[in-house]
Amino acid sequence: MNRHASARWSGTVQAGSGVLTTQSAVLSETPYSFRSRFGDGTETNPEELLAAAHAGCFTMAVSLFLGEAGFTPETLSTRADLSFDPKALEITAIHLSLSAKVPGLNDEMLQELAGKAKAGCPVSKALRPAITLEAKLEP
Repeated sequence: MNRHASARWSGTVQAGSGVLTTQSAVLSETPYSFRSRFGDGTETNPEELLAAAHAGCFTMAVSLFLGEAGFTPETLSTRADLSFDPKALEITAIHLSLSAKVPGLNDEMLQELAGKAKAGCPVSKALRPAITLEAKLEP
C-alpha cells in the first residue's frame, strides 16, 4: 500500500508560499508558509502536520491494542506537542498526551498499552528509518 502527498512552493522561503495536496484530497491546495512555521501565520506547516499524523496514528494504535486486550474505548483523545528548534531547524521532541475513557480498564493496563502504541505506531517508527530521494531539474 502506498500513499502520497505533494507540495508546491513559489518564491523565496520568507516571502513565498506553498500549497499541500493529499491523495485523499482532504488537503487540497492547503496553504503553508514560512509565517506559519516560524511565526503566527494562519496557514499550516510541516511540524503541525507531523504532530497531527503522530496523534492520529498513536490513537489508532491505542485503540487496536485495547481491542486486542478485550476493551472497547468510549473515547480516546491525544494531543501531540511537537518541539521545533528554529535556529537548528530541528524537531527536538514530540510529547503525546492521551486521555482515555475505557470501561473496565485500570491505569496499569492503560500505561502498558499506551507504551506499546507509542513504540509501535507506524508514524513513531517512521521517525527513525532511512529516507530515499530523487531530485531533478526541469527544463
